[in-house]
Amino acid sequence: MICIKAEIPKELNEIDDELKAIYHSKDTVCFYIFKSRDLRNQFIENTKTMNKTQREEIYKQYSI
Repeated sequence: MICIKAEIPKELNEIDDELKAIYHSKDTVCFYIFKSRDLRNQFIENTKTMNKTQREEIYKQYSI
């Protein structure tokens, strides 16, 4: 396991982990927040092979 110490906002910590998808690139960590666990799981399945930019475009569909 690799841990990187960071200041995570309290509001983000209070969201149920099953409603978050976390991805990282070489210089960014992205937290995607969903209304349900099913939506999160669907997003993860649908964006498996996508890069950050592609994933962000798909996320817009889930946050409506």
